[in-house]
Amino acid sequence: MGFLTGKITPATTFHPSDLRARFPRFTSEAIGANRPIIDLLADVARQKGATPAQIALAWLLVRKPWIVPIPGATKLEHLEANMGALDVALSPEDAQRLETAFSKLTVHGARAPDDIAQMSDDMS
Repeated sequence: MGFLTGKITPATTFHPSDLRARFPRFTSEAIGANRPIIDLLADVARQKGATPAQIALAWLLVRKPWIVPIPGATKLEHLEANMGALDVALSPEDAQRLETAFSKLTVHGARAPDDIAQMSDDMS
């Protein structure tokens, strides 16, 4: 939903028709509180010549063989950028660094609004 680009800041506002306007993780407070996640991914991304989103996807790919990240994209250029994660070589040390750092972070804001989360729960 664009958060991993690092371009969304606490000052970002969303049009009422944009779903993110309703998502708890996209409140100004949550965006600010979750900034350390972007900072960590951006630091590794600079070292690897990648984007923060590519690092997040590459990290998921190296964690466990049964984890299959499914990035969403509404534009071909975003899909192609996400596919660039396949070219990112994370060493075991890189993966451990991310694992250790993420274990110390708290994600702020629910993943989805209560009404959407409830629909998802009802379907399972």
